[in-house]
Amino acid sequence: MILDKLCLGTVQFGLEYGINNPHGQPTEKEVFYMLDEAIEQGITIFDTAFAYGNAEQLLGDYGISNHKVQVISKLKPNLIGNNDPNTRKLVEDEIVQSLRRIKINVLDGYLLHTPTDFYNERIIDALQYCKYKGFIKSFGVSIYETKHALDVVKSKVVDYIQVPYSIFDQRLDQTEFFTLARENNVVVFGRSAFLQGLILMKEDKVPGQLSKVKEYLRQFDKIINKYNISRAEAAFLFSYTHPGIDHVVFGVDNIEQLQEDIYISRKAIDFAKCREELSQCFQTIEKSIIFPSLWTKK
Repeated sequence: MILDKLCLGTVQFGLEYGINNPHGQPTEKEVFYMLDEAIEQGITIFDTAFAYGNAEQLLGDYGISNHKVQVISKLKPNLIGNNDPNTRKLVEDEIVQSLRRIKINVLDGYLLHTPTDFYNERIIDALQYCKYKGFIKSFGVSIYETKHALDVVKSKVVDYIQVPYSIFDQRLDQTEFFTLARENNVVVFGRSAFLQGLILMKEDKVPGQLSKVKEYLRQFDKIINKYNISRAEAAFLFSYTHPGIDHVVFGVDNIEQLQEDIYISRKAIDFAKCREELSQCFQTIEKSIIFPSLWTKK
């Protein structure tokens, strides 16, 4: 059974990542074991990036090219200035280096890791040129802010967009984003369903600077307990069942997490009523909670 809505993220493979990760970065052997399991279970899309430590290299060393899967990578953050005359060459060189590390001939997708790069016409031209040359099949943007998301899907330039979406981050539902994406044939990848593990944390483990989230977690538990659904199931299904999200990007740092997420995606859970209640309860959550980049700035 192909799990075509799932996209396995690889940031945990290349870095110590996540606020609720006691395992640390997995070994190469563990990564290869997880990749074996993912492919065997039917996952066919993998998301990586230059910025994810040695994640690209691990995919290459694993032999990802030997499998019928799609690989998406991302441009090095903050690489190019607004008036850099060598933009086309810089972008092409970065893509070629990613291809060499992953040991593949073409990337199915390539995203801008710095959202504001989207406004640099030279970079968009470079991506279109690389698509024309056959280095990439599709390109797009990984975004954080609602304004950027709307600008990208309105542009009729990109093929892909990757957005944060979770129970605690429903900003895009309050806009025309998903309608515009569908109208303009932009494939939507929803990431951060677990908010780097924050949604799954025990209350006594929540860091002091995020103490406000404890009350949200209590409200969360109160709702899902009525439906006999776990936090992991609710968080995963909140993105997985969204009609506007084409692919859910999820990361794991051990085989048990991978197996659990695959199991949830296949398990027949009547989630509609629970989803509606969660949607109503958490429509407006502070940026200081939903933006991991702000977690250490208090």
